[in-house]
Amino acid sequence: MERRPIASRGTTWAAACADWLSATKLTPNSISVLGLIAALLAGAAFAATRFIAGPTFYLYLLGALFVQVRLLANLFDGMVAERQNACSPIGELYNEIPDRFSDVCILVGFGFCSLGNPSIGFAAAIIALLVAYVRSQLAVSGAPQSYVGPMAKAHRMALVTATALILSVFPLREIWLLAMGLLIVGGVVTLIRRLRIGAKFLQSGCNGQQG
Repeated sequence: MERRPIASRGTTWAAACADWLSATKLTPNSISVLGLIAALLAGAAFAATRFIAGPTFYLYLLGALFVQVRLLANLFDGMVAERQNACSPIGELYNEIPDRFSDVCILVGFGFCSLGNPSIGFAAAIIALLVAYVRSQLAVSGAPQSYVGPMAKAHRMALVTATALILSVFPLREIWLLAMGLLIVGGVVTLIRRLRIGAKFLQSGCNGQQG
């Protein structure tokens, strides 16, 4: 399985945390599930801003925190698997499926926030699913997994986190609309880029066989 390139994977702090998690006997699959739970909590925190009267800045901060916890789970499940030399027949399912549900939970929840629009949130979630689907389908077809952006998973979550932090201080609908516009347009560009890269690879392989 090709691994998503994550810069922090090679850092000292990440290695220390992965060593500690391995010692707790947490399995990589359970860490993946914990990431999904964090995503559910992030989406719930964002959505709660629509329904709770009074100040909601703390919910935006809480949502941003859980988004980052989700990403940390995505980082550590693979690192712990390496340290435990774990090989599960359903490990790939735990690696991919919780990720897709996590994207939906966070983006739909963000769409329901007090400054948001649910339809735009659903649109962003659909684009995120399509971006991941294209990557997976190209890999099934024989092309290398492509994690290019500009709006891959890490970029989407960084944008949501930054926007939530800004909204906790400056609760302006225009800020939310700008961020979601960037996310959707960037997602479409990412989808097209991955399709072009994968198709070019597959086409070159076919031409090579014919020659």
